[in-house]
Amino acid sequence: MPASARKPRRRTPGQIARGVRRRARRLAGRLRHAWRRSLQLRVVTSTLVLSMAVVVVLGVFLMQSIVTSVLHASEVAAVEESRANIATAGGYLAPPAEVGDVSQDGSAPGQAGNPADQAAQALAERSGGRYDVVVFNEGSVGEGRASGQVDWSSIPASLRAKVQSSEEQSLWDETVKIRYIGAKQPESAWVVGARVNGTYEIYHVFPLGDEEKTLLTVQQMVFGAGAALVLLLAGVASLVTRQVVTPVRLARQAAERLAAGRLEERLKVRGEDDLARLATSFNEMASNLAVKIHQLEELSQVQRQFVSDVSHELRTPLTTVRMAADLLYEGREDFDPSSARAAELMQNQLERFESMLADLLEISRYDAGAATLDLDPVDMRDVVLRAVGDSETLAERQATRFELRLPNEPCMAEVDSRRVERILRNLLFNAIEHGEGKDIVVTLGADRDAVAVAVRDHGVGLKPGEETMVFDRFWRADPSRARTIGGTGLGLAISREDAMLHGGWLQAWGAPGEGSQFRLSLPRVTGAPLRGSPLPLVPPEVEMRRTWRGHVTPVLTPAVGTVPEAAPRGRENVDAGAFDAE
Repeated sequence: MPASARKPRRRTPGQIARGVRRRARRLAGRLRHAWRRSLQLRVVTSTLVLSMAVVVVLGVFLMQSIVTSVLHASEVAAVEESRANIATAGGYLAPPAEVGDVSQDGSAPGQAGNPADQAAQALAERSGGRYDVVVFNEGSVGEGRASGQVDWSSIPASLRAKVQSSEEQSLWDETVKIRYIGAKQPESAWVVGARVNGTYEIYHVFPLGDEEKTLLTVQQMVFGAGAALVLLLAGVASLVTRQVVTPVRLARQAAERLAAGRLEERLKVRGEDDLARLATSFNEMASNLAVKIHQLEELSQVQRQFVSDVSHELRTPLTTVRMAADLLYEGREDFDPSSARAAELMQNQLERFESMLADLLEISRYDAGAATLDLDPVDMRDVVLRAVGDSETLAERQATRFELRLPNEPCMAEVDSRRVERILRNLLFNAIEHGEGKDIVVTLGADRDAVAVAVRDHGVGLKPGEETMVFDRFWRADPSRARTIGGTGLGLAISREDAMLHGGWLQAWGAPGEGSQFRLSLPRVTGAPLRGSPLPLVPPEVEMRRTWRGHVTPVLTPAVGTVPEAAPRGRENVDAGAFDAE
């Protein structure tokens, strides 16, 4: 079937809901990001919310006052006009005792028409269309007369009960929803009622349609004015905030460029206000900082040059001394015991001196930023085996045995094998130095993004806080302890620099009496970010023992100058004797 004839796959309701939730989460994340980063947005939003609250409170209070005033005026006018009309209606509505017998239609003998109709019609004509009149006669049950198409049954029974039980011509009023006979829609009205001549009830119906239109117009005006006021306040807040935020934003950008090394960065000074003084102070700080950094750079350059020059200059006399020492060392069998021992000591110390000179030259290259990598894709198993092979002679002298845990599959990575081997040799020498003759475990692990090598010893261990100090130059955990294998004190410092040059980590863990473990983590591809390590920093057996005892293992920070790692992602493969990535 051609691709054009394929029908698009329909998404299920669950997939649609998940897509909507993902989009909502992304939108919420963008809003949170903008809210956290924009001072102007927070100020304008806060001003907008507060001004809306104030406008709503004032609008409600104003509308209540206007409604009360309009309705109160209508009520007073309706009551006064109703009071005047009731006296007039008495002439049309004679009491039953004066009229005599009443006919079936409610009219007296000899009287043309119904008096209720006449009263309603007369009062309605006087109103000029401003109100309608409803008349009830208790003498004729169920009868009512009304003007202006008013449905007299819409007069509420509660109001009629008050009027019927009240004194003659006492006024009662109430707001009622009046219905009309015909197509006219019901509307609110103010109804004022009173009892006249014993059995008659007169109700004046004052429609409130004009008042409602007036109040609706006022409400719309108040709403429009409030919205315009809120927007105006938001615009004012945005303008005022921009005047303050813009210089602060410029200062932040200048500070970022200054931190990036552009020491010539300065702010423009405008005016004499607080922001202008801030810019002046910033410029003075930047100038002083540039001067200090320049002085430190010159001092550092002098120091690096001094170390480099001394290291190079020492090589010539050291070569001569080395030649003489080699002759004495080769002929030590012909010397007396004291002279032979002196020749051996001279030979050992010259070897250490040469090693220290080489390390100093390497450190000077790192300090000068001249160190480079010679990258090649290599199998890390071969690198580990070469480093272990170079350390076996020293391990045999210290009665130490290596236990290798290497994976069965190749662990390829783009590294400078010379530098990585030097890192591993330094780690192995350090483990032999402090391992007290116990076995040293070397573990290699890898996952999709990284490779790692862990060197575990079971010696004296490290005290809390020494996990980062161990990488300092010439640092010793115990200054009174002599170096038994002739280390220079720069090996771990150089190893850390080599690891950082690869974009990797070199970290240490240790505990008194439980030994220590050093872990080298490197990305498989040059330049790729390192987010985690295939091997745990804390040895699994220590972690399991502490968990079994109910202890909580502290979170150890990486060495100085390294990137904090993610949670350990490796586990020990007991069958293969290796750590495989999860």
